[in-house]
Amino acid sequence: MLQIRPDVFSHTSDHFDLLLSYCESMLRDSLAYCDDTDAGTMKQEREQRKESKNRHNNVDMNLKMWKEMLKGSEFGKSCCVRAKIDMQSANGCMRDPTIYRCKTEAHIRTGTKYKVYPTYDFACPIVDSVEGVTHALRTTEYHDRDEQYYWFLDRLQLRKPYVWEYSRLNMTNTVLSKRKLTWFVAEGLVNGWDDPRFPTVRGVLRRGMTVEGLKQFIVAQGSSRSVVTMEWDKIWAFNKKVIDPVAPRFTAVEAEGVVRVRAEGVRRGSIEVPKHPKNEAVGTKTVFLGPDVLIDGVDAEALVEGRNATFINWGNLTISKIERDAGGRVTSVCTKLDLDNKDYKKTAKITWLCAEPLVRCTCVYYDHIIGKAVLDRDDDFRNYVAKNTKTEVEMLGDPELRHLKKGDIIQLQRRGFFICDSPYEPLSRYTSCESPVILIHVPDGHTKQLPTLGLKAEKERRQMTGNEQSQNSLGTFAERSPKRETTASESMSKVELAASIQEQGDRVRRSKAEKASKEVVAAEVKILLDLKSQYKAATGSDWQPQTASSARITNRDEDVKRESKGVQMSVSNTVGIDHEDAVSLRAKVDAQGERVRKLKSSAGSRDDVNEAVQTLLSLKAQYKALTGHDLAGGESRKSAKGEGKKKKEAKAQGSASGETEAQKVDGVCSTAKKTTRLGLEAAKEEDLSDWYSQVITKAEMIEYYDVSGCYILRPWAFAVWESITAFFDTEIKKLGVQNCYFPMFVSQSALNKEKTHIADFSPEVSSAR
Repeated sequence: MLQIRPDVFSHTSDHFDLLLSYCESMLRDSLAYCDDTDAGTMKQEREQRKESKNRHNNVDMNLKMWKEMLKGSEFGKSCCVRAKIDMQSANGCMRDPTIYRCKTEAHIRTGTKYKVYPTYDFACPIVDSVEGVTHALRTTEYHDRDEQYYWFLDRLQLRKPYVWEYSRLNMTNTVLSKRKLTWFVAEGLVNGWDDPRFPTVRGVLRRGMTVEGLKQFIVAQGSSRSVVTMEWDKIWAFNKKVIDPVAPRFTAVEAEGVVRVRAEGVRRGSIEVPKHPKNEAVGTKTVFLGPDVLIDGVDAEALVEGRNATFINWGNLTISKIERDAGGRVTSVCTKLDLDNKDYKKTAKITWLCAEPLVRCTCVYYDHIIGKAVLDRDDDFRNYVAKNTKTEVEMLGDPELRHLKKGDIIQLQRRGFFICDSPYEPLSRYTSCESPVILIHVPDGHTKQLPTLGLKAEKERRQMTGNEQSQNSLGTFAERSPKRETTASESMSKVELAASIQEQGDRVRRSKAEKASKEVVAAEVKILLDLKSQYKAATGSDWQPQTASSARITNRDEDVKRESKGVQMSVSNTVGIDHEDAVSLRAKVDAQGERVRKLKSSAGSRDDVNEAVQTLLSLKAQYKALTGHDLAGGESRKSAKGEGKKKKEAKAQGSASGETEAQKVDGVCSTAKKTTRLGLEAAKEEDLSDWYSQVITKAEMIEYYDVSGCYILRPWAFAVWESITAFFDTEIKKLGVQNCYFPMFVSQSALNKEKTHIADFSPEVSSAR
């Protein structure tokens, strides 16, 4: 399946007799003991670091219980063998782990020959050693078991392989646990372990992944110990590089909504064209011509009378007439040949098929089985199972599709790549039916829609309201800033949400200050996050804490608030900071603040100063009660001229940053950082170092390592580095400078401090004693 041919294919069961002998030797040497403690009690004792009642059994007693296990008796089935390591160890894996269990079920290879079977922890190090494994590749999940791994080898005096750790590769929108995948199969949510939605080898291969594409993706990731969650687009992008140069091109149109095109003066015939426009080795195919051809309804809507359209693999045709039904939908098109016109630059590109012969085919599209990209530790995956993840579209295909074999990967022009899951079968005398070609869509790593949207997408577009279509044409910018009229009830709901968020935030802070239990704080935080999500859904922007500079309410919103009735909140009783009462009170605060400063500078009495300060605090409290905002100190020192200058600068800055009315929500300017389509927050002109750092990390050119100051250059980044070093090396040598190397000595004590990190670089690091 993966085109790997092993030199030797072995099973752990090949070594069952050897493992039995090692277990008995450990029992005789008091390195292990038999224990009949039930599983629940044993788990509790290990957590509490409490020794089992059987831990100090003598050798004879252990061997007696071992014989009962070998027989598979009732008493033997209640026993297990545990290694006697260290019940007080901080590493839970070292607290007397189980190494043998008694099971009377038949084994898949040895049948009923054995009644006891080794655990993975016991069998793995022994089998690795006796089979000559030099490097044991294990994910970081087994890091705590490494100490246990070497303990068994030391006690049994076996050769020790080198354990090489690497991180587990996680993928978005799926689960990798065999237990969880089994649940999908058992519940009938998928068609089996080779379902194209499954992250299994069989599943991705059936969906069109190639072995070479999979290999290139894995090699590009490297053996990193950093746990990462990879998006599926990246692995499919590698696969596209493999299949794109060799996949033959064919044509298909949707059976539903197909439009007939009449080509005047065309006789029935055929032409031979390459299957791949850039690779002649792929071969040629026959394209049938005729007076009647079929195109997709979506393409027909894009045609304009009097203009040319390029029919792929044929040439230019002039659209002479377009006929529509009462609903405005195109029903047929009349064209004239204009094959001598070779100008294809500004014409619509149309995929088409001669009305006959045709082959029926079904295109199957799959989506992710999990609706959430990354599941949190506490998430139950069953709550995030995606619905309607399989879509079938009936198509009319190129007659050449009848020659496809199972597993062939092709490209349907302007639709993407597909893999043949079931080949075409001609009319059967038993069923009187022909079996269509079943094609499974192969993702290519791109998220943008293909030119041909399909009939379903067209129906959805037609069902959109005028406002929705205008929003759709604006793209993601319109999604962030919906342009629609805000009703009074909606405005009040946003005010309510903002007040609820403030109130819930205060409740969270009080819970933390009062040192409430972790569960209580988590519950309060969850409520706060839900409120913020509701706010974002209502306003289109993230909730931001209100500040004096961002809480100005426009006159329009004030009118909306005054028109709204039945809602009484403390927020509605506040006024803007530019209100005449607020301005007057702010002047009193400034005057009182100046008086306090004079008293302090003139060494006034402490009582006078305290009284003036209390008056100042009282005025500030009145200001907050009136406006809802704290008043920053030092207002008296800001002249009117300075205020005007600051406003002008703020206005100029807003204009320079390209702020528009569409970027405001409810009259409040968004203070969130502006991000580019690549996710960059820093601007190159403003902060070059931060911008460069974000570029290389967002592009995944480097990988940060555990050691402070160290990072790993990925292959494509290292290629850039090699070019840079080659350039500088050449230029420096032109100056007559010769290369030389000097050693850098590191003390043994310094190495010991970083021994866990240096271990990864041990072949390249030497120490001086």
